[in-house]
Order: sequence, then C-alpha cells, then structure tokens
Amino acid sequence: MTVKLLGVPYDAHSSFLRGPALAPVAIRAALTCGSANWCTESGLDLDPATTESWIDLGDLDLSDDPARVADALRTVRDVAAGAIADGSPLLSLGGDHIVTWPLVQAVSDRHDDLTIVHFDAHPDLYDHLDGDRFSHACPFARIMEEGRVARLLQFGIRTMNPHQRAQAERFGVEVHQFRDWDGGIPPLTGPVYVTVDLDALDPAFAPGVSHHEPGGMSTRQLLGALRQIAGSGATVVGADVVELNPTRDLDDVTAMVAAKIARELLGVLITMQR
Repeated sequence: MTVKLLGVPYDAHSSFLRGPALAPVAIRAALTCGSANWCTESGLDLDPATTESWIDLGDLDLSDDPARVADALRTVRDVAAGAIADGSPLLSLGGDHIVTWPLVQAVSDRHDDLTIVHFDAHPDLYDHLDGDRFSHACPFARIMEEGRVARLLQFGIRTMNPHQRAQAERFGVEVHQFRDWDGGIPPLTGPVYVTVDLDALDPAFAPGVSHHEPGGMSTRQLLGALRQIAGSGATVVGADVVELNPTRDLDDVTAMVAAKIARELLGVLITMQR
C-alpha cells in the first residue's frame, strides 16, 4: 500500500479571514523549494524521485461558493474514500478545519473504533458559529454527534468558552488545555487519525494563520508529540495539516513549518505500513 497525499483547497466557511484554500500550493512549494531536503528526522528519505512509498494525488477542484458547501464536503469525502479503498493511509494538506469532518467520515467508514488526536488552539466544538453549522469552528461537533469515532483527544487548547466546555462534556472529549499540559500523550490503541491545526503553535512559530492565539506550542513540542504518537503502538491511518493562511505568512515561515510537519507525518504513515 502507498501513502496518498491530497490537497484540499477549501475555506468558504472560514470565520474572520479567508486564505486556507491557498495552503496546498504553498505547502507543496515549501516541500520542493530546495532549502530543505526530503528526509524525516528519523532518516527516512521521502524524495519522490527515488521512492514509491507515497504518491501525490494533487488538489481537489472545489467550489468556493458558500452555498455549495454540501457538494464540496461530499467531494472531499468521496475522493478520500476512493484514495483509501485499498487500505492506504491518507495525508491531507490545507483547507480550513471543516475539511476534517468529511475526511474522518471516509476514514471512520473503513476503521472501527477510531481515535482522533487533535492539535489546535481552539476546540472547534461549536454547535454553530454565527448560525453556521458548517463553520471551521464546528467540525468536531459534527464528527462527535455522528458517533463516528470512539475517542477525541485535544492538545494545545487555550480558548475554551462555556459553550465549548459544555460541548466537550456532552461528547466526552479529552481536552488537554495547554496551560496544564506536561507534553505527554496518553496511551493510544487501535487506529488513530491525527489532525494538526497550525494555530496550535504559538504565532511566533506560525504567524501564517487566520487566528493568532499567543501562548501556544513550539514547533519542537508538536514534533515531540507526533513522535510519541508514532511510538505508542497505535496505528496512524490518516492525518491532515490545516489552517495555513499564506496571505498572513512572513517569508514563508509557516509554510515551511507546515511542510516540516507534513514530511514527518508522511514518514509516520509510511513506517506504519512496514
């Protein structure tokens, strides 16, 4: 089985700012810009010229008309389902966080008792934001109310409000607020889906996001957490990197961080197949 890479350029229901639809192009440009090589920190060489361990499926063609959100999300789900039909893991790049919903729909159809490990400044558990149930602030409410996953763990959270606290209690979400986090990942078993919202990182490390939330993770802390997941004994079956907003980036710093995280996640997914 070959790991699949998929770009999801969608942000029609972003609040505050648009821009994450531009992320797949920006992340691929950072991956191939020549300022870094293709090796993961474990030494795995992912150079597409010399390995067949992963393939790039390109970017989806999605309407940016907010009124066509159901069609866009259906396309994401259906293409993701086709990509993993042979048992291959999938890594998705870009879009805002609502794209995780259809991606998890596809993955959870194939894997029972799925655990989601979610890195973010925000819980994204709103029932709706300003009346919009398709907002990028709502994906985990949609996922949990469908009963598609066994467990949701959240790390980096530092913006909980009373509504989202109530939602976390309602759905049994394991929220590890960043102010109290010791850097550890609890024991994991079974299939795991990893979703990384880049604003889990402090804006000093990732300024190219729509919502700057000071007091976040360092890049090294996030990479360390991914390493723990890889060594947990669970099987990572899919992942995404979302919420890069290139219109706010500084000298492509955040795009390079996103590329670094994507490269490490690719390495984890490939290693899981061996």
